[in-house]
Amino acid sequence: MKIELKKDAAYALLVPTSMGVRLTPFNGQPVHCSDTFFMQATSAETNVASVPSILGMKVKVLTTFVKDSPISAFIKANLRSRNMDFEGKDVEQGDPWGYRHQFNIADSGYGSRGPRVQNDRAGEVGRTLNVKDFDIDRIFGKEGVQIVHLSGLIGALSKDTSNFCLELARAAKKYGTKISFDLNYRASFWKGREKELSAIFTEIASVSDILVGNEEDFQLCLGIKGPEEGGKGLAAKIDSFKEMINRVKKAYPNASVFATTLREVISTNRHLWGSIMAEGDNWHVVEPREIQVLDRIGGGDGFVGGMLYAILKGWEAEKWGQFGWASGALATTHMTDYGQPADEDQVWSIWKGNARVKR
Repeated sequence: MKIELKKDAAYALLVPTSMGVRLTPFNGQPVHCSDTFFMQATSAETNVASVPSILGMKVKVLTTFVKDSPISAFIKANLRSRNMDFEGKDVEQGDPWGYRHQFNIADSGYGSRGPRVQNDRAGEVGRTLNVKDFDIDRIFGKEGVQIVHLSGLIGALSKDTSNFCLELARAAKKYGTKISFDLNYRASFWKGREKELSAIFTEIASVSDILVGNEEDFQLCLGIKGPEEGGKGLAAKIDSFKEMINRVKKAYPNASVFATTLREVISTNRHLWGSIMAEGDNWHVVEPREIQVLDRIGGGDGFVGGMLYAILKGWEAEKWGQFGWASGALATTHMTDYGQPADEDQVWSIWKGNARVKR
């Protein structure tokens, strides 16, 4: 099948997000015994958008910044380096206890030592992201967007961001923009807001064209029964995952694409990586294959980014999951938590298992 995308749109992809910075020690060392760190700009949604933007598609980021902050300047420069346009309000910091961008402090792990991630989100300026600060009719109606990608992380961050994502979904539906929704359930975000967020996520999912999530996401965000217990290993679980996705398809018939990734951790640096995608009545399964991992964070976002890129390119559906799988595998080889493909050929070489030198 082919997804009919809006013609003559200024942007291939639009993402709302809360930007922050990620700090990781060098050489896979733990945080508590390191004194030198690599800093990068980050957010789950721009991680997804990086594959299309770096491969030349027009991408726009809707966010908010701390006015006159050097971290804000660092983030803006990084978004420009990824070929992303951005739009957002500069918010006054206030006093020293006022607004700031989130900090993500990550031990990538190594060998038998698993990764550990600490999110420091106190005073996060992204929580103020408000629909009133954007001209939604201009963005969707005059500029035009082919796909808007929404994440449950920004969707559940605050009451303002939840409403923002809901209004973006409504506007996208009004103007013929396709909607991609990665559920991304986080228990700490949902605590005390379960009824409210369940209603919001259900409405967004009901108008979405592409739904992404793992078994926990579909169960806890949308109340869908999870996969039955299968045999050992990821390959044995594929049929039960298909049954779960069929339940999601029945509950949300507007969507035509459903996807989930499969991962089994052998060690921090060796994973079995696969995916399942339903496109209409067709299944596209990537059986779990071993990949080498430098840093696992961002692999799932890389998968979604690659899949959306393939959809935007108008490729046949079988290639959507393949390019997504390889883009996710690529992301796990980077120190950043987003993939930075040199070109399409590099991604397809990963899919084909070709790691030979290219001169």
